[in-house]
Amino acid sequence: MSTEMFAKTPMEVAVYQLHNFSISFFSSLLGGDVVSVKLDNSASGASVVAIDNKIEQAMDLVKNHLMYAVREEVEILKEQIKELAEKNNQLERENYLLKNLASPEQLEKFQSLALLFPEEAVQKS
Repeated sequence: MSTEMFAKTPMEVAVYQLHNFSISFFSSLLGGDVVSVKLDNSASGASVVAIDNKIEQAMDLVKNHLMYAVREEVEILKEQIKELAEKNNQLERENYLLKNLASPEQLEKFQSLALLFPEEAVQKS
């Protein structure tokens, strides 16, 4: 065969453009180099499969990175929840102790202040 130029069908052009966009997008998202694939008219079916495989690989890579990031964030949040629960228990023990040690007059004064200024009582605690 001579070096004839085959006209690309609109579908081939669209697939090629979608591939370039997808690979560029995923590469920029992951900070990697852009991978380019040339569309071969003689084996357009195989090139479409290759493109699909590349897109699938890129999507799997993104999924793995996202899953890792989510797991990491979950661990951080679990630790924060644990710390907050411990702090809450400590404050409840302190509150119980202070209520038991306070005189009836002090409790009455505190309750009357809490009724007069509920926002301040909440903000101070």
